[in-house]
Amino acid sequence: MNFRPRRPEEPEINLIPFIDVLLVVLIFLMLSTTYAKYTELKVTLPVADANRLDAPPREIVVAVSAEGRYSVNRQPVEAGNLEGLIFAMTQAAQGDVKRPLIVSADAAAAHQSVILVMDAARRVGLTQLTFAAQNGRGGRP
Repeated sequence: MNFRPRRPEEPEINLIPFIDVLLVVLIFLMLSTTYAKYTELKVTLPVADANRLDAPPREIVVAVSAEGRYSVNRQPVEAGNLEGLIFAMTQAAQGDVKRPLIVSADAAAAHQSVILVMDAARRVGLTQLTFAAQNGRGGRP
């Protein structure tokens, strides 16, 4: 026979139901709260009455494919050499060397192909040169 007194069991506090209730209350408060936007500064933007340009400057677009083929303003260049590019750019510029030149080269195009376009632009006298690129997310500009 066991005459030893039994130890009283220690009460155990279970926190899991308490945490569940708090999360439900938190979600309820988050969903029922309305957020209002208050503008701190009211700004009235100025108005400009500028004359519109009669004809915006037309750019010359030179496309370079991955295979090394060229086109100037969507017209393919038959001779894929320096002289052919110079002739096509001179025709596209129509004597106006202030037109901007946009080089749209394929990402896999050879570096030499782009340098050839830059050399042809220098020989024609086109000084405003820019390069087309895609945005960082992979989409078209």
